[in-house]
Parts: sequence; C-alpha cells; structure tokens
Amino acid sequence: MSANTTDSRAPVLVWSALAIVYVVWGSTYLGIRIAIETMPPMLSGALRFVTAALLLGGFLVIRKGLEPFRVSWRQFGGAALVGLLLLTSGNGLVAVAEQHISSGLAALLVASVPLWLVVFRLVVRDRPAVLTTAGVLVGFAGVAALSLTGGQSVDTTGIVVILVASFSWSVGSFLSARIAMPANPFAASTIEMLVGGAGLAVTGMSLGERLDLTAISGRSWAALAYLVLIGSLVGFTAYTWLLGNAPISLVSTYAYVNPVVAVLLGVLVVNEHVTPQIIAGGAVILVGVALVVSTERRARTRPAALGEEVTA
Repeated sequence: MSANTTDSRAPVLVWSALAIVYVVWGSTYLGIRIAIETMPPMLSGALRFVTAALLLGGFLVIRKGLEPFRVSWRQFGGAALVGLLLLTSGNGLVAVAEQHISSGLAALLVASVPLWLVVFRLVVRDRPAVLTTAGVLVGFAGVAALSLTGGQSVDTTGIVVILVASFSWSVGSFLSARIAMPANPFAASTIEMLVGGAGLAVTGMSLGERLDLTAISGRSWAALAYLVLIGSLVGFTAYTWLLGNAPISLVSTYAYVNPVVAVLLGVLVVNEHVTPQIIAGGAVILVGVALVVSTERRARTRPAALGEEVTA
C-alpha cells in the first residue's frame, strides 16, 4: 500500500473496522453463552467458523476467482497457525470457560490481551515505555483480583481456562503481524477460520463432544447464526484486516470496549449477576489497558514509527 493511499483512506477504514470490532465482538460473548446452552462448546465453534469460512471463501471466489488463494505454503502455514491460536485455542476455550463463569466476567478477563502483547514485546527485547510497563502491572493486578475473588462463587476451572484462552489469543495476534500471511485479508480470514474450525472439531470430538441436532434449541440456533454472520464474517474479518493495516496498540483498544458491551448485554439479556467486586476488578484491568494503549499510541506519533507498525 502506498503512502498516499494510506494517508487518504486508512483513517476512515481503520475507524470503521474498529467500530465493528468494538460492538460486534462485545456481543459475541453473549452469543456464545446462548449457543452453548444446548450445544457442546468446541463443536458449536467448529460449526461457526467452518460455515463462516465456506461463506466468505465462496463469496471471494465468485468475486475474484481463485487468485486471492494463490498463496505460498509459508503464507498458508502462517494463516493456519494464527487460526489455531486465535480460534481453536483462543475462542474455543472462551466457549468452554463460559460453561463455568458469566459472559461478562469472561470478557473482563479477556481484556488482559493487550497486557500480554506488551509482555511479548519484552521477550523480543522491544523495551516499552515506563508508563506502558506500569499499565501492565496495574492491569494484571486487576486480573489477579478478579481471578482470586470474582465477587461470586468463582469456578477455578473457568478462570484458568479463560486466562489460557487470552494467552493463546495474544500469541496469535502478536505473530500475525510478524510472520508470512496471505496478501488478501479475506483469504487470510478464510484460511484461519477453516483451519481453526477444523481444529475445534477435532478437539471437541477427541474430548467426547457429540452434536445431537434434536437437542439444540431454536434460541441456540439463532445465536449460532448471529455468531456466523456477524461475529465471524463481519467481526473477525474486520479484526484480521486491522492487524495488517493499523498499529497493534490501536487495534488492542477493542479489549477495553468489548467488556463493557459484554457486561451490559449479559445483565440485560440473560440476567447475569454483576457484583461490586467484579466492577472494581474489571475497572482496574481497563485502567491498565487504557494506560498501555494511550502510552503506546503517543510513542508512535512519528510517521516513521507508524509506518513500521502498519507494514509489519
């Protein structure tokens, strides 16, 4: 992408995609919660992502032929790895965790993703600013508070699973901007969802999950349809595009908007209980994330730095 194209189109496209990720992904926690009422978590995710991949891939072939999918094995492998990390391990474990904890609490703990991204930067010797490090410490203090108290009858299994899911999602997000990926973001999304969905199917069946179509409620089918059409096709594709076209520090801001949307929807739609402890712990996490993101954004105001982040 040329500098002129980036200057003229990027702001509108980036903020439009961010708005989609902000709202849509905040609502997917509730969608997952309703879908798994009568569906096994891993297999419901497999249905979601494989269906979305076939729809998106089919649409792309109709519009542009097979050209977007003419990728090298290295690019295919990169997209496959990211799909396994983001969807099989990341999203799949979120669904498993929501069998044990509320969708709002799950979303608040997933808000730790930007904090992990800073930790990974430290691992590769990319030293962050002092305020960024402070934000990480504050954020993880909030994660610890929620994990240890939760303000409710906390299911330790659910807490551990959601934290593993957050870590996996963070690794996938970190690697996606640093390894070979298909040039077309929609082709990349298709491969990621297809491989991630297949991984969910294999994992679910190996763990003994079985799909009884007669036992699935209309409410769960409706939630799955929403997750396929809106959560995956619209939301995940927007996120994939953002990872390749916007600073990761800006993309990560979804993590402190999604929990607010998720908590509100959980309370309004399925009457989830939100205690003062959950609000306090969640607020600490969001303060830490906000400190990280705002500090990182200021550190990347120079054009050269922004260009390096966008093209990584």
